[in-house]
Amino acid sequence: MVNLRIRHKTTYRYREPVSLRPHRLMLRPRESHEVRLLSFNLVVEPAAQVSWAQDVGGNTVATATFHTMADRLIIDSMAELRLDAASWPVFEIAASAARYPFRYSDDEWTDLGALTVQQHPDSTGRLRDWAQAFVRSHPTDTLALLKDVNAGLSAWISYQSREDEGTQTPAETLARGWGSCRDIAVLFVEAVRSLGFGARIVSGYLHIPDQHMAGPVGSDTTHAWAEVYVPGAGWITFDPTNRKVGGADLIPVAVGRDIRQVMPVTGSFVGMTDAFEHMSVEVTVSS
Repeated sequence: MVNLRIRHKTTYRYREPVSLRPHRLMLRPRESHEVRLLSFNLVVEPAAQVSWAQDVGGNTVATATFHTMADRLIIDSMAELRLDAASWPVFEIAASAARYPFRYSDDEWTDLGALTVQQHPDSTGRLRDWAQAFVRSHPTDTLALLKDVNAGLSAWISYQSREDEGTQTPAETLARGWGSCRDIAVLFVEAVRSLGFGARIVSGYLHIPDQHMAGPVGSDTTHAWAEVYVPGAGWITFDPTNRKVGGADLIPVAVGRDIRQVMPVTGSFVGMTDAFEHMSVEVTVSS
């Protein structure tokens, strides 16, 4: 168990005052049996009217509406929470799902819905064939298969930080052999969906207890990973960027079918086409 403080500050600067359209903010950590939120504070500048709601995925969403023009926008959040996730979790998978392939119940299949459907075209079948190569036998151990895909991804794809917006398609990530954490998470989710699993994207933060620990992803950025639904165990966390299983050191903020649904800050402005000057993001996760 560890108590954490998370500071997430996003700053937009414009060359001249612009009219800010409503911004959608997904910054409040999701509470669960592993995450207990102790406090959360959100400051927006210029002053905005902030309304709160839950989306279809149960994520807490804030909408900031502005009434004045401004040449900068600052969105600053501070969360304090208690994280109690096992480093080596044991998953109680239902006997009916312990061996792959298995069949979801009719209710599970209905509720998972679009989370079982690939969101990116795979017309050549390359992604499907790549994922199928991890299936060593029929039947095979379900959890071992998912762990093999999670760990095997790093043998194919190198982590590379990307500051530009957007996410690579799984085909692009496979072809290039590198990607950011969000590219790698999308590739993993699409791969296991091609095998028949229900899966979703998770965005949030990564806590590194030892700041001197070597690793591709530091604690000074947002992070993306995945969850796969397995009967009995429920949603199992997989972080293919770091070859980890389970929620230890991961603080989820939002879950969704597609990476576009879980972006921390989305919005627009009305102004000259060259009005946008710069955006910066500062994230600190400390115990």
